[in-house]
Amino acid sequence: MRKLMIAGVTSGAGKTSVTLGLLKLLVQQGLNVQPYKVGPDYVDTKFHTRITGRPSRNLDSFLTPQRATLAYLFKQNTALIDYAVVEGVMGLYDGLGTDKDCASSSAIAKLLDLPVVLVLDGKATSTSTAAIVMGYVNFDPAVNIVGMIINNVLSANHFQLIKGAIERYTTVPVLGYLPRDPAISLPSRQLGLVPDSELPQIDQKIERIAELLGAHLDLPQLLSLAVPDQTPAKLPFKLPQYQLRLGIAQDDAFNFYYQDNLELLKRCGVTLVPFSPLHDAQLPAVDALYLGGGYPEEFAAELAANQSMRQDIASFSKQNRPIYAECGGLMYLGETLKTAAGEFPMVGVLAGTSEMTPRLKRFGYCYATAQQDTLLVAQGQRIAGHEFHHSIFKATGAQPLLKLTKERDGQIVDQWTGGYQVRRTFAGYVHVHFYQNPQLLQHLLQEMGAVTRGAD
Repeated sequence: MRKLMIAGVTSGAGKTSVTLGLLKLLVQQGLNVQPYKVGPDYVDTKFHTRITGRPSRNLDSFLTPQRATLAYLFKQNTALIDYAVVEGVMGLYDGLGTDKDCASSSAIAKLLDLPVVLVLDGKATSTSTAAIVMGYVNFDPAVNIVGMIINNVLSANHFQLIKGAIERYTTVPVLGYLPRDPAISLPSRQLGLVPDSELPQIDQKIERIAELLGAHLDLPQLLSLAVPDQTPAKLPFKLPQYQLRLGIAQDDAFNFYYQDNLELLKRCGVTLVPFSPLHDAQLPAVDALYLGGGYPEEFAAELAANQSMRQDIASFSKQNRPIYAECGGLMYLGETLKTAAGEFPMVGVLAGTSEMTPRLKRFGYCYATAQQDTLLVAQGQRIAGHEFHHSIFKATGAQPLLKLTKERDGQIVDQWTGGYQVRRTFAGYVHVHFYQNPQLLQHLLQEMGAVTRGAD
C-alpha cells in the first residue's frame, strides 16, 4: 500500500471535508482505501467507513503509546489496500499540553513515517500563507510536509495568489483547493460532527465535496507524494483465547466503539452479538453486555418507551451477570436522564440521575486508577482513557471507584472521581482502548466470565 496523512494547519481548517472528498475520489477510481483518524474521535471514522466500505480505525499515541502497537494497528489487514489515508486531529502540532510530540498528528506522522499534506484555510489571506507554511515546515523538520491544499477559496484568482506566494517562498507544492461553498459545510455537535446516520442528505453532500475537490486538485500529483509501505504487521503481544458471547449495543443511540477494540475481542474468540436498546424488545442469548457511548440524550424518549428492553437489562444485572458500560452506557443504566425535553426513565441499575449540561463537563485524555477491584480494572492498576461528555451523573447509591487525573506537560491539572459498580455491572464516563495493555483486556474478559481456551 501507499500512505499519507491529511492534516490541518489549525483545527477547523477544512481537513475533514478535504479528507472525505479525497476518499470519495479514490473510491470512484476503483481503489481500495483504508481510512484512519488520529485521536479518540468516534464520529469522523463513521464518515470514512461510509465512503470506503472499510471500517476506519483510530491511531492514538496517548491511548496506545507503544510504537509497536501503533504500527500494528496501522498495518493490520492492509495486504490488499492501495492507499492508506490518515486524517489528522485539530492542528498539525496540537495535542496534549504544549509538547508537540504528545498525542498530536505530527507525532503520529513521525511514528509511522507518513508524508503530510497540509490543509490551510485561505479565507481573507494571500501572501501571508507563505509565512504560515514556512513556520510549519521549520517548526519540526522531522515532519515530512510534502504538499498543501487550500480550503475556503473565493475564486481561481484568489487561489493563484496563495499558490504563487507559497511556491515562491517555500519548496512545498500547492496541489489544489476546495472552493468556498456553504452547501458542503458539515453540521457539528459538541465540538464534533453530527453523525452521518442523522444527516439525510449526507451522501449527496459528500458527492458534491468530491466533485469540487476533483475539479480543483491535481490528484495524480497528490498520489505521487504517497509513499509505499510493504512491511508486514507484527502483533505486539500474544492473544489469549476465550469463549464468550458478548451482547453489544449498536444503534443510533449507542455506536461509539473503537473498531480495533471490536476486532481484538473477536480475535480473542469473543462472539459479538449486536442488539438495539432502541428497537429490540429483549436481549439476545449472551453471557455479558457491552454498552458503548453515543448520544442517548438525542433518543431519550425512544429509549424510555422501550420498557421491555430496560426491564430485561435490569433483570440481567440483578441476576449478577456482567455488564460493562462507557459514557452513554452509564447514562442509560441510571434511573433517570434529564434533557431539555424533560425527564426520562432509564434502566435503573445504578441509583442516580444523568443530566445534560450546556457546556462540556469533561474533555480530553485522562488516567484512571482503580481504588478497588472492578469489572474493568484491578485495584491499583492505572489505565489511560478519554472523557468527552455534556452531562453529569449524580449518584445516589454506589460510591465512585476510579480516581481520575488529567496531566499536562508533566503536571496534574485536574482530578476527579468516577466509575461505579453494582454487583457485576460497571459503568463510567471514561473510554478506553483495549490495546493499551493486554492485562486490561484479560482482566475484563475474565471478570465477565469468559472461559480460557489457550493462546495464539
